[in-house]
Amino acid sequence: MSAVVVISIAGEDGLWVADLGAGTVQPLDAPKAGTLKAVADLRAGGTVITKGVNLAVVVKSAEQVFSGHYDG
Repeated sequence: MSAVVVISIAGEDGLWVADLGAGTVQPLDAPKAGTLKAVADLRAGGTVITKGVNLAVVVKSAEQVFSGHYDG
């Protein structure tokens, strides 16, 4: 099973790579070619793209998540 996710947040510019196995999140340089560039360009235009993700939410802080708070 894959344990790496490329993420972005609406209203923010960059892409991020979350390595769940290593417990790390790092900025990803803008892709210059390939399928990842194509989907990043779609995202920049406002398209929401998901593949293989069954839960993704944005919250104001990690503290809210750890306390069980979700403001949906």
